[in-house]
Amino acid sequence: MKYRRLGKTELEVSEVSLGTWQVGGGWGAGFDEAVAEEILDTAVDRGINFLDTADVYDDRASEAAVGRIVRSRSEHLYAATKCGRRLNPHVSESYTPAAMREFVEQSLSNMGLETLDLIQLHCPPTPVYYRPELFEVFERMQEEGKIRNLGVSVEKVEEGLKAIEYPNVATVQIIFNMFRRRPAELFFREAARRDVGIIVRVPLASGLLSGKLSRSSTFEENDHRNFNREGAAFDKGETFAGIPYEVGLDAVEALKMRLEDERPLPLLALKWILMHEQVGTVIPGASRPSQVEQNVEASDTPDLTPEQLEVVNDVYDRYIRDYAHQRW
Repeated sequence: MKYRRLGKTELEVSEVSLGTWQVGGGWGAGFDEAVAEEILDTAVDRGINFLDTADVYDDRASEAAVGRIVRSRSEHLYAATKCGRRLNPHVSESYTPAAMREFVEQSLSNMGLETLDLIQLHCPPTPVYYRPELFEVFERMQEEGKIRNLGVSVEKVEEGLKAIEYPNVATVQIIFNMFRRRPAELFFREAARRDVGIIVRVPLASGLLSGKLSRSSTFEENDHRNFNREGAAFDKGETFAGIPYEVGLDAVEALKMRLEDERPLPLLALKWILMHEQVGTVIPGASRPSQVEQNVEASDTPDLTPEQLEVVNDVYDRYIRDYAHQRW
């Protein structure tokens, strides 16, 4: 495993880390504590030291599982969580300094930690980024030792650009993959200029870039790939990277046919992300340990060739650009 400095946090984090949205058994499945523990132990065994969770994942169960592994292992592990999505209604007016402070206190208690390495606003409504008082309250909590760093998880490039205007925003978590290319333009440059760490989420486009889905694939009722394709529950860009499912399948087939590489597509997709030097870490999820084992191979696998990069560019332009590029 290789490690990278995560911007101004100065944390040295595994370049392939772990996102825990489905760590307890998969999207739509009930949380399985034993499965979660096995996945997390496998991740740490393979050199992962950065674990990303949120208070809404499995109604705090994923967050609690991350806290247990951080406390129980001898390795120095970094715990990152997110807050804000529990607000109801989830509108800018619901975001208050008092609510943010309460969320931090609840996460500390749930995880059994004295300090959070990173707390992130969890894809808040766009007007939140224009309210400095919400960012100031996290400065106070840093002074109190409750958090070490503040970050944001964003839906859109524009939100990321606004967020990094605040000096205490140390990281931005953003969707970036072979089907969501826009962040690599202006945002990556500005983040690097301000020494903001970039955390890449949804790297496999909700499984599209696993290369294992088909038109006959079915998803459980509670799986967001079933109910959120058009953004019924949250931003549609979180589901299949916002690409129409059938279009995504066509693009995946083109990649598999033209990349001409014995390595599995998800390994190539993760490596493609890591070839962008501005990326601090990528956080693919896993619903079983074998997925962790495959994901970590991206750290040491060779880069894609110039010819393969041209294939990725061409597939994006032919199939994806018109659906996604200017939207997020």
